[in-house]
Amino acid sequence: MARQSCLAEKYVWEIPVRVSHWVNFLAIIILSVTGYYIGSPKSLGLTPADYVMGWVRFVHFTTGFIFAVSVASRIYWAFVGNRYARWREFFPLLSREGRQNAWATFKFYTFLTRKVPHPPGHNALAGMAYSMVFLLYLVMIGSGFALYAEHAPGGVMHLLATPLYALFSDQGLRLTHHLVMWLLIAFAIHHVYSAWLMDIKERCGVISSMFSGYKAMPKE
Repeated sequence: MARQSCLAEKYVWEIPVRVSHWVNFLAIIILSVTGYYIGSPKSLGLTPADYVMGWVRFVHFTTGFIFAVSVASRIYWAFVGNRYARWREFFPLLSREGRQNAWATFKFYTFLTRKVPHPPGHNALAGMAYSMVFLLYLVMIGSGFALYAEHAPGGVMHLLATPLYALFSDQGLRLTHHLVMWLLIAFAIHHVYSAWLMDIKERCGVISSMFSGYKAMPKE
């Protein structure tokens, strides 16, 4: 009861933000599992007619398109959404308030203070981390579509990927695509840990806010 009297609900995460978050979550799991199988295939079918690799590739490619649309939608929403979804949240060092937020969060994470920061949206360090994650998303999408386009040389997608073919060999594209997968998996592990930690420390419903959109904040 005491906690309820000192906290106020704030609508932070709009529907497009929450939808893209969970679509990305599911897509990364599906893409990682199917991508790992494509890179290190095992004989799961009893006969060639079982078409196991064909179905795995179909699921991988379809999910890749869904993931690309989700990421593009989130980037669009970074320009039209509320202040907590805006692109400035991912570059906090551009403002004085953001730099103060970053320093306060850094001190908490490095045990220099026990004072827990209470930003309504992302804390500054998380925002900077997410900017790098979106860069990895773009690398993953670009390298993935470049590999996919090789089935139709001279096609529109193949022509759009020409700069990537100039920078990377086929094996270079595959290695980059594979490496980014592991980086995203590593980030996901840290992301879950950090969200759980801040949910406990802030007591503001960090995890539940990605379902409801609301966070509990100190009234002041």
